[in-house]
Amino acid sequence: MPPLPAAGSERIEMSRKYVRVAVDAMGGDLAPAEPVKAAVEALEKRKSLHVTLVGQEEVIRAELAKYKYPEDRLEILDAREIIEMSEPPVNAIRKKKDSSIVRGLKLVKEGTCDAFVTAGSTGATLAGGQLLVGRIRGIERPPLAPLMPTAKGPVLLVDCGANMDARPSQLVQFAQMGSIYMKNMTGVENPRVALVNVGAEEEKGNALVKEVYPLLKECEGINFIGNIEARDIPAGEADVVVCDAFVGNVILKLYEGLASTLIHKIKDALMSTLRSKLGALMIKPALKGMLKEFDITSYGGAPMLGLRGLVVKTHGNSEAVEIRNAIEQCILFKKKDINGQFIEKMGLEQPKKADEKETASSEKDTSGNTAASEN
Repeated sequence: MPPLPAAGSERIEMSRKYVRVAVDAMGGDLAPAEPVKAAVEALEKRKSLHVTLVGQEEVIRAELAKYKYPEDRLEILDAREIIEMSEPPVNAIRKKKDSSIVRGLKLVKEGTCDAFVTAGSTGATLAGGQLLVGRIRGIERPPLAPLMPTAKGPVLLVDCGANMDARPSQLVQFAQMGSIYMKNMTGVENPRVALVNVGAEEEKGNALVKEVYPLLKECEGINFIGNIEARDIPAGEADVVVCDAFVGNVILKLYEGLASTLIHKIKDALMSTLRSKLGALMIKPALKGMLKEFDITSYGGAPMLGLRGLVVKTHGNSEAVEIRNAIEQCILFKKKDINGQFIEKMGLEQPKKADEKETASSEKDTSGNTAASEN
């Protein structure tokens, strides 16, 4: 298995040939088995993919021994430390410099990899994304933006965990980035953008949404359709749903919890009597198809939008299928040049070198505005 390529012509050649994704092999409840399996499956499906597994080398090699894989497209970066879910995010990023999350994020910062995928600590990933990878110049705050299933196809929830106390101008940027991302990643033309509120009327809501509403109405380049109540999100009444991370995380967790409860209740009811069991056999194909449509793991992970490189966070209990889909998500992100579109369509300036002031600013305000929760 070859070492990581040095800077220079070899790296440039690899960049042209492959989409390079770093995968946290030690992050999540099911690591290293599921991240390693996901990487191998993704390599089998995508010939344009190169994967770097980041973590304890001997542990990764033990897992890889179970599979056949293209050795020329898979590398290991040894990282001895692991950031636990319970650790304070910013302190963990600063102290555990040899952790899989920090080493993976640095691969993106240095340009060795195009993206980093992790099921590890949400807080550390969000803090590290800002501190290490850094924001595109002009982006105020990068939001976490997962796709969620609805009756009419996926909806993008922006923000669901990165910025607990967002300003109006930041929510406008969330809407702009969300619209660009949704159009390019899902093929939805002219995505409908809505603002989460307690009512559909413009005059309703708290001070934040009242101030954001007219800004979104005037914002060029987005199809703003007004306010949306939470009950209308599962019905698919919008394609991009904008809110601060506190509201977004409540929506996300309720969404996931309710779906899980309903599935368990349906299964219990179908298996309760002989008659219901016979009925279950008859409806099984249709039910299976419906459940597949609402399978959140099929959408991959939640990207941090607006960073200089792509960082994707999957659930802490992610199995291989979700991590694999997140890896494939990174391929499309690069192919569509999403960051380039942010810069062009939002009128942002992209400097030739990293803006040190932006990075310093990120470090100052990251500690008070990281993860809404640990997944």
